[in-house]
Amino acid sequence: MSALGYLDAELDALAEQGLLREPAPPAPPGDELLDLCSNDYLGYAAEPWPAPEGRSGAGASRLVSGNHPAHEEAEATLASWLGTESALLFSSGYAANVGTLAALARPGDVVVSDALNHASIIDGCRLSGATLRVVPHRDPAAVGAALAAASSASRRWVVTESYFSMDGDSPDLPALRALCDHHHAALIVDEAHALGVFGPHGTGLCAEVGIRPDVLIGTAGKALGLHGAFVLGSRQLRLWLWNRARSFVFSTGVSPTLATALMSRTRRALADDAGRARLARNAKRLREGLAELGVERVGEGRGPVIPWVAGTPDQAVRLSRRLREQGVLVQAIRPPTVPAGTSRLRITATARVTDADVTRALQAFRAAMRG
Repeated sequence: MSALGYLDAELDALAEQGLLREPAPPAPPGDELLDLCSNDYLGYAAEPWPAPEGRSGAGASRLVSGNHPAHEEAEATLASWLGTESALLFSSGYAANVGTLAALARPGDVVVSDALNHASIIDGCRLSGATLRVVPHRDPAAVGAALAAASSASRRWVVTESYFSMDGDSPDLPALRALCDHHHAALIVDEAHALGVFGPHGTGLCAEVGIRPDVLIGTAGKALGLHGAFVLGSRQLRLWLWNRARSFVFSTGVSPTLATALMSRTRRALADDAGRARLARNAKRLREGLAELGVERVGEGRGPVIPWVAGTPDQAVRLSRRLREQGVLVQAIRPPTVPAGTSRLRITATARVTDADVTRALQAFRAAMRG
């Protein structure tokens, strides 16, 4: 038996639980699927990008010889958009969260984390060596109690997403800021799914409610339609991450070409109030249409993420297959991405969806429910 022979049994076990993921077959030529599960909220990713002039690759870690003017110009553009002193580019949102949390928190600290935070946040907390306190979803009282119990810790941290990507809901950000201030804790907010979508000029939910986190994390792979991520905050934060965020230090710098593209997309998103209005209208129609069909919980959130909770993995997969037969692509989301018993279809609106597309989608939803 080969050293990896045990994987056959492990894969069989995943399949029996309805949790085995395999690449979906591509749509036949001429068979256009309506994509309602993308994070391309403003619709930019679907557009071709003419490669700007300049280097295609950084060539090395930015600490070695891979730091180029395009990186620093893109970081300055992001910091200006979001009103922070500085920004630092990472290769992905996962790398940004893991690297930032592991660099800031350490043994002797306590990190208070929402139960539905993204896997990259969970992994960053674990790698930090800090004591992790997981609190119920969107429960400021539980956060306050955890911070009070951690009064003897070296440092206290609260980490949350501003817009939860599987439920389309948000925490009470002003309450979390007040709790952090009261308990001398730092607030880390992942705005990956909110930037470009919410707030004045797409500056996110922290800006919308008038609070400033100590660390703000965003990605270029959602509303900006590109790739990569960034961490924003003080100059001291940037310099510390430059030195101690392992996912940054030990990675080749992002492509200078991508950094140049990011500057353009950031400026475009800042000015794209019309795109945000289309997105909000499409999301409202989809959410209201699903509620009229009797789908539960869709009215509890806001914005482009609309969860259709089916229950078991098999139920979610069946719904997804029925929708694909109707020409609509919505993938089934199953544990461990979501808690057991809440397998779902994660429907997302985008600004590129037309009124006719929404009507077509609602007809497909109705047909899928009938089976």
